[in-house]
Amino acid sequence: MVEVSLRSTAAPLKISPLTRVASVVQPQLDEVSARIARQTDAFDPAIEGYISYALESGGKRMRPLVALLAGAATSAVTKAHIDLAVIVELIHLATLVHDDVMDEAERRRSQPTLNARWGNALSVLLGDSLFAHALDLSTKFDDPGISRAIARATRDVCTGEIIQTQRQFDLHLAVEEYFRIIELKTATLFAVAAELGAKLNNAPAPQVEALANFGRHLGAAYQIYDDCIDLAGRESATGKTLGTDLRKGKMTLPMLRLLHHASAIEKERYCQLILEGDYASVSLLLKTTAAAAMDEALASGIARSQQARAQLEDLPESRALESLHLFADAIMLMLQSLRVQAA
Repeated sequence: MVEVSLRSTAAPLKISPLTRVASVVQPQLDEVSARIARQTDAFDPAIEGYISYALESGGKRMRPLVALLAGAATSAVTKAHIDLAVIVELIHLATLVHDDVMDEAERRRSQPTLNARWGNALSVLLGDSLFAHALDLSTKFDDPGISRAIARATRDVCTGEIIQTQRQFDLHLAVEEYFRIIELKTATLFAVAAELGAKLNNAPAPQVEALANFGRHLGAAYQIYDDCIDLAGRESATGKTLGTDLRKGKMTLPMLRLLHHASAIEKERYCQLILEGDYASVSLLLKTTAAAAMDEALASGIARSQQARAQLEDLPESRALESLHLFADAIMLMLQSLRVQAA
């Protein structure tokens, strides 16, 4: 595995690798969380309780963090950056609601999912409501180009999810097609958060492009991590239902690498396990005899994190830039720690 050297000489990361990343914009990130909690006020009182439940899950706030750090790295964080951060997180939360419906997931962040509590029909409509509310908020920017970019990103996220659903149980899915799917469904939102964080400060075009590329690579790296943890993680540690990708036929990178390196006889057996959704057997394979497939998937995630770092070379030095470097390092550490967990 690739070894990660943190750019900072401070003490090693503890508890969450993202803790130090957020420190430079923590007050603004706290404001984003408070604003998200207050979004229930915009909905009809009859559905406030459902919306509140969808919004209170917390989470890592990674996309808002990207938006805020991009703003801080190109000048300063303004009210518009807070607005942007709230919007991208609402879009993300809407996708999670829909994901849980499609995956029939029962738990997320150690709590019952919306669909587990109130059923699929209500959950789909709640997800739609969150999407619509986020797009409504995006129209309040003075520059209509900002709201158009958010709308396009939302469209791309949904497109990625549709293609992934379309290719369920496709044992011939190419790795290149997998990367296209995660670019759309995950990396797009990271990219637009970083890009617009810079644009709101009227940053020079090269800086805007560099940060958009940073977000895209970072988002892809994180999705690879999320796909790997679904097969190699521990449910008690993640707080969510594991194995849902396999059971729903989502051909993620570890599974694709597993099939790629298998002999003809092994491949026939592995395909059968995947088609049967045999999570226990596939997970065990990726932790033991086929651990090289998981290592290769994790290495791809680390490579994308390193590509994210490389985009930052020409940005001016600042504490926010340091945090952006640490962000990429944090994802790398998460990927490395997953390999240790799987061992």
